[in-house]
Amino acid sequence: MSSDSWTLLGSCEVSSHRIFRIRNDRYRFEPTAAEQDFVVLDSPDWVNVVPITCDDQLVLIRQYRHGIRRISLEVPGGIVDPGESPEEAAVRELEEETGYAPGHIRPLGRISANPAIQNNYCHIFLAEDCRRVAAAQLDPFEEIELAITSPQQIPGLVQSEEICHSLVINALALASLLRP
Repeated sequence: MSSDSWTLLGSCEVSSHRIFRIRNDRYRFEPTAAEQDFVVLDSPDWVNVVPITCDDQLVLIRQYRHGIRRISLEVPGGIVDPGESPEEAAVRELEEETGYAPGHIRPLGRISANPAIQNNYCHIFLAEDCRRVAAAQLDPFEEIELAITSPQQIPGLVQSEEICHSLVINALALASLLRP
C-alpha cells in the first residue's frame, strides 16, 4: 500500500467557520482511475493538558459542550494560536482556564482525532507541580468550573460518563502510562 496511489486533482473551500473550514478535495485512485470527492475539516492543531498539582491531584474543568448539549468534565485545552508552539499554547490554556501554572511541562505525544476527515493534531502535555497563581481568564463565551480530583477517581468518572470526551480520555490514559 502506498500514498502514491492517490492523486490530488483539486481542492476548494466549501465554507469557513470560527474554528474550522470545510474543504472539498477531489482525488483519483490510480489503480482504477476512479475519481471521488472527499470532505476535509481543515482546523488548527489544539492541545490537551493533564495538570498535576504538587500534592498529586488532577486539575480538571467542567464546561458546557454544545455538540452533546451537556456539561463535560475535561482537562484544560484549546486551539494553538498562529505563531504559537503547542507547548506555549498548553501553558497559556492551562493558565487561562484554571489559573494554574506548571512547575514543568513535557510533551506526551500528538494524536489525530479522525484522520479520515480532519487534518489537525491534538498535542498532549503533562504539566507537573502545578500551583494556583491567578484567577482564570476566561473567554467571553466560556463558563468553567474547576474540579480537583485524585487520579484514582478517573476510571469511575469515565464509567459514569462524567468524563466522556474521547481525546480527554486518551490524554489521561497516556499520562497514566508515561508518568513515572
